[in-house]
Amino acid sequence: MNFLLHLHLSGDDPEILTGNLMGDFVKGRVGDEYPTRLRSGIVLHRRIDSFAQNHPLFRASRERIEPHYGLWRGVLVDLFYDHFLATGWEEWSPEPFDLYLERAREMVETNRRWLPERMQGLLPVIFGDLIPSYREVEGIGRALERMSRRVRRPSPLAGGERELLRCYAGLGEDFRDFMPEARAFVAGFLRTNGFDNKAVSSHKGT
Repeated sequence: MNFLLHLHLSGDDPEILTGNLMGDFVKGRVGDEYPTRLRSGIVLHRRIDSFAQNHPLFRASRERIEPHYGLWRGVLVDLFYDHFLATGWEEWSPEPFDLYLERAREMVETNRRWLPERMQGLLPVIFGDLIPSYREVEGIGRALERMSRRVRRPSPLAGGERELLRCYAGLGEDFRDFMPEARAFVAGFLRTNGFDNKAVSSHKGT
């Protein structure tokens, strides 16, 4: 659900960006049926998730959240970081937020044929509703409410935005310190795999 962070870290390559966004919709082995750059985007999504989950700052954010959320604390932090990226967008990108979302959606649409069917139907919701709503705490709350209805087992996600409000300053500080390291990690991944991530290197905050 932390769509914005994955989009932002992808840079300006349409296939890498699309693959990174697809990450939550593609399970198991990433096969050769996908183009090379799109496949690398899917792998990048998984590497970002692993990097975040094992990063001391992300872990510190998890620890700020009440223990009864258990393993769901990581899900909350994912969404909370998207909130801070959306609300502080000007700190991380010179491109206006709304224009960026339009351009990112256009890049994904150029690769629509590769998207899982379920994801194709969700694109208007992701770009037109979900991501824009992350700028407001209430939008995070609505996203958590929807997620709580979708998961198969009982979860404490509904109402989790209260943790964002309770720990707002500390979580925001964690996020701002985390972002440069996440961007450096992604830039290293792309260089290692022979790609140039010009967008990340040119954004503010580097």
